[in-house]
This record gives sequence, structure tokens and C-alpha cells, in this order.
Amino acid sequence: MSATAATRSGRAAPPAGDTKPAAPALDRLNPVSRLLLTVFVALPVLISLDWLSASIMLVGLFAVFRAAGVRTATMARRMIPVAVAALLAAVTMALYGKPGGTVYWHWWLVVITQRSLTMAGAVILRVLVLGLSAVVLLGGLDLTAMADGLAQVLRLPARFVLGALAGMRMLSLFLEDWRTLGQARRARGLGDTGRLRRWATMAFALLVFAIRRGTRLATAMEARGFDAQHARNRTWARPSRLGRADAVGVAIALTLVAVSLTAAIVAGTFAPVTS
Repeated sequence: MSATAATRSGRAAPPAGDTKPAAPALDRLNPVSRLLLTVFVALPVLISLDWLSASIMLVGLFAVFRAAGVRTATMARRMIPVAVAALLAAVTMALYGKPGGTVYWHWWLVVITQRSLTMAGAVILRVLVLGLSAVVLLGGLDLTAMADGLAQVLRLPARFVLGALAGMRMLSLFLEDWRTLGQARRARGLGDTGRLRRWATMAFALLVFAIRRGTRLATAMEARGFDAQHARNRTWARPSRLGRADAVGVAIALTLVAVSLTAAIVAGTFAPVTS
């Protein structure tokens, strides 16, 4: 854009040689890499029940995300539902987990022991690790960019990827359809009486809407060349490639996994899920 054009549009022309501001560190990652990183960082808490490896992973993830520019307030806000789920899982483990060690309280099927309390703490840490990695790495992903990565990087069938993308786009319409159905019932004087019957009626109507919309969408996609015959020769408007940032992210994730598992084995807290 020339200086004259920029002045006419109401924006100042950028100085010569200026470049676009660098994107946040996580935004530089390919969506497929973010998906794979979520799987990698979950390995220690999925193969071991100890508290040490989960603690190291939780602290390490928090430090890495902060260094990547993710705000603490953002992580805390997104982790509220995960924390509630972690507490509920910990209570169940403390009351009904495998007993062992000192018995602190016993009543019928409820046995609170040293082992069950230790496992309850480990469950909290494990759920927090899984939740933190998921809400940060997968939160706010561009569905179109993810579809591009799945098709071009992982080489998944184009028809499957495009169909899944269209389906995910349609999910956002369900809430609006539900709200519209409720308003239509109130406009007809049905009100909120008989909540169970109202829910069943609206759920059936929403199912009918979804089937009709899916049929129209499938027909439209076939007409635009998204069928199996043309999908194998499809080109992509936006290329999706792996870069240096993806390699760095994988290296950091594998380092955290190795350090956490090694520390648990050396400290003697490693407890395979099969034990």
C-alpha cells in the first residue's frame, strides 16, 4: 500500500522495513502439533499413578505456558471446571480407592487409608495436568486450520476431514436452534409447564432439524465437488506445514515426559496403572 492510499484509508503508512508483529509462541505451532503435544504430555499421567511425575508435569507445563505468553488469569479461569472435576474424582478415590497402609476411617464400603489418600492427591494432579494441557493447547483452535493440517500433514482422507469440519461448524448452531425452539413454544403459549415433556419434545425437534440440515449440507457438498470421486484430487487454498516451532514444541514435551518419568523411577514412586 502506498503512502497516499494509506492516508486516504485513514491509516498511517508503516515505515519501510517494518514487519508484521510476531505471533504468540503457541500460535506459531501447527494445529496438528498442538494436538500431538496434548497426547505427549498426557503420557506420564496415563502410564503411572504416582504423584511425583504428575507434579513435575504440572509445574513444567505451567512454566512453559507462561514462557509462551499465556496469562495466569487465563489458565486459572479455564481450569475452574477441571479443578471441580479433579476434586470430585479425588473424593471418590479417597473413599473407595484400594486400601493400604494406615487405616484412618472405616465404615461399611468406605475405607480411608494412607494409600487411598495418596492416590487421591495423585488423581488431582493427574486431572489438572490433562486439563491444563487440553484447555491451553486445544482451546481456541481454528477448525479450518486443523482440517488443513489433518489432510496435508497427517494425510487423512480429504472427504473425512471436510465432512468432520462441516459437522463441527454445524455444532455451533445447535444452541441457537434450542433457544429458537424455546422462544417459539413460549410464543404459542406453552410456557415452561411440563419440563420433562418439553425437553423431550424440543430434543426430538432438534434431532429433526439436525437431520434435515445434514441432508442439505451433504447435497450442497456433493454439488460443489466434495464427493469421493473428486476428493482424492483436491487441492488446498492454505498450505499446512510443520516448522521449527513445532520441532521445539515436541522437544520440550518429550523432555518434560522424560524428566518426570525418570524422577518417579529414581524416587521409587513410579506406579504403573496395571499395578
